[in-house]
Amino acid sequence: MSDTLDLTCELIRRVSVTPEDAGCQALLAERLEPLGFACETLAFGEVTNLWARRGTAGPLLAFAGHTDVVPSGPETEWRTPPFEPSVHEGLLYGRGAADMKGSVAAFVTALERFLAYHPEHTGSVALLITSDEEGPAVNGTRRVMEALAERGETIEHCLVGEPSSEALVADTIKIGRRGSFHGHLTVRGIQGHVAYPHRARNPVHEFGPALAELAATEWDRGNGSFPATTFQISNLQAGTGASNVIPGNLHVDFNFRFSTEVTEDDLRARTEAILSRHGLDYEIEWELSARPFLTDRGPLLEATRHAIEAVTGRATTPSTAGGTSDGRFIAPTGAQVVELGPLNRSIHQIDEHVAVSDLETLSAIYEGILQRLLTEAS
Repeated sequence: MSDTLDLTCELIRRVSVTPEDAGCQALLAERLEPLGFACETLAFGEVTNLWARRGTAGPLLAFAGHTDVVPSGPETEWRTPPFEPSVHEGLLYGRGAADMKGSVAAFVTALERFLAYHPEHTGSVALLITSDEEGPAVNGTRRVMEALAERGETIEHCLVGEPSSEALVADTIKIGRRGSFHGHLTVRGIQGHVAYPHRARNPVHEFGPALAELAATEWDRGNGSFPATTFQISNLQAGTGASNVIPGNLHVDFNFRFSTEVTEDDLRARTEAILSRHGLDYEIEWELSARPFLTDRGPLLEATRHAIEAVTGRATTPSTAGGTSDGRFIAPTGAQVVELGPLNRSIHQIDEHVAVSDLETLSAIYEGILQRLLTEAS
């Protein structure tokens, strides 16, 4: 069994359903401290975070990841128990194998090999590992970045191990993410009997034309790095459960995934203008989950591209598609952020898995990035 596979299995065995870490970070610290890392536990609420740093000089390259996983779902539907890692036909099965205990293990084994040959590397290297990525993401990377800022620690380069690959390992890397902006809307009507609509006011009917306009609106056309901004309803609730009652209120949750062509203020103003134009009696609460970020050039991106080509013999495709990641908390500090991890096709699913060979490929790529950024030869 390879070192990367062995460590991935040890992490999977720890039932770290968010926000639990279940000893994963302690295991990582045991591997990192003999390498010269100063390992620090940063606990906020019920969330455990590991900040492990080697060196004090710049630039600082940080590997960012998480040890928490989503619930397994019905364990009887898994081919083998989700927290008992098993290998079948070259695939490692287990919750977190792809998202993202495999990447975290590859971080560590890449560092072990790199430091064996480059103990006096330039700059500094760190790991930022949280148990709050799959949950609310309030007391995890967000709080760690605040703590680092308070003591003047700045990350120049950050490699996030999120599963970015599509068909082949490292065929796609994330160089940014769209922003995520939620609206929680209440449209007020007047409840009444369906046989007497003149004595009531149906908020579902009143919202219909506004919804049609919102869904048909072109918010922007995107740009060379981001697709056009999208609007989607995620929840819509009204009614008492009785079939003869006109509802008094309609509750709607919606989301914008937005590009750098607009801001959350633009989206708020245009949405509220549409709602007001249709004469709705409404209240709305807004929630910003993430602003868009982009790393379209710089040493980290170049090092990642060259390392991928050197290891796989293939070029990679930069992308900003997909959901949010903890990169949204790191990029605003000025850090370059690139996401590179295993295939994402089985993440959060029953029988989540990763190819054993892909774990070794990722570890080799991570080592190549270290060599390109933290040695004099770079």
